[in-house]
Amino acid sequence: MMRFLLSRLFQVLAVLAVMSFVIYALIGLMPGDPIDLMISGNPKISSEDAARLRALQGLDQPLLDRYINWFVSAINGDFGYSRLLSKPVFQAIGPAFINTLKLMSVVFVVSLLIALPLGILASRRPRSRLDYIINLVAFAGVSVPPFWLAILLIILFSVTLGWLPAGGVAMDNNADFFETVKYFIMPVVALTIANIGSHTRYMRASMIETLKCDYIRTAKAKGVPENKIMLGHALRNALMPVVTIIALDFGNIFSGALITETVFSIPGMGKLIYDAIMGNDFNLALVALLFATFMTLAGNFIADIAYVVLDPRLSFSGQKK
Repeated sequence: MMRFLLSRLFQVLAVLAVMSFVIYALIGLMPGDPIDLMISGNPKISSEDAARLRALQGLDQPLLDRYINWFVSAINGDFGYSRLLSKPVFQAIGPAFINTLKLMSVVFVVSLLIALPLGILASRRPRSRLDYIINLVAFAGVSVPPFWLAILLIILFSVTLGWLPAGGVAMDNNADFFETVKYFIMPVVALTIANIGSHTRYMRASMIETLKCDYIRTAKAKGVPENKIMLGHALRNALMPVVTIIALDFGNIFSGALITETVFSIPGMGKLIYDAIMGNDFNLALVALLFATFMTLAGNFIADIAYVVLDPRLSFSGQKK
């Protein structure tokens, strides 16, 4: 167990180090820099002032030297300041992270609570009327663009009926629970519908494949009730490939949904990353993207643990017992 943990910790640190360089290089190679944005906002800045500001911020140095300076500072716990928000990076990420965590966690849980039972129901009678109906719902969810559905929801529930706010979040920290929830109902519905389809299809396909196994036929021959076969024998093994998909989606909780957050004007991680990249805010974009990368790696780590829990034959050494 300890060897497994140390190995995964080393892999996470190595991936984060490589990703930090890749992200820094991609942002650094983008046309323009923060000083160019300042010049566009104030054309009266002279070339001498621009050169002095670039030297002050280290933008006149080669890209590799700038990255090394940032990496050394990051190791010492200094991730820099956000130029756009004029505050330390983690203070800038905090509110956006909270908003995205509220939104995407609810979407993640609700979509799984709906999609997994639908996939199991569809797999019980493949090619039946119920299976066709569930597949139709799943394909519709996959096919409908979330931003288009978000606009329709705004037109119906905000503009026409006036029941829900069109976007934003509750700005009053003392707002009651129901006032806060009203701002998240439409974004949750739009994103949940988009996620249900794929999870349902994965669960259905995995269950159908598992139900073809020899031990399922043996259980049926022994007269085991169908519900016990589905939930007690097949479900545990069918979840193995689905867990991989869920683990990959886990990182989306913390990277946010850019288009949906933009349509509903939710100041979350997706919109924060987009604004940071477009504004050449190197520190903010880099740390936010690294944080999303770390959470994706954490999701994969949780998936590895889930594999061992679901299949007792597996061990943390990666070999079957």
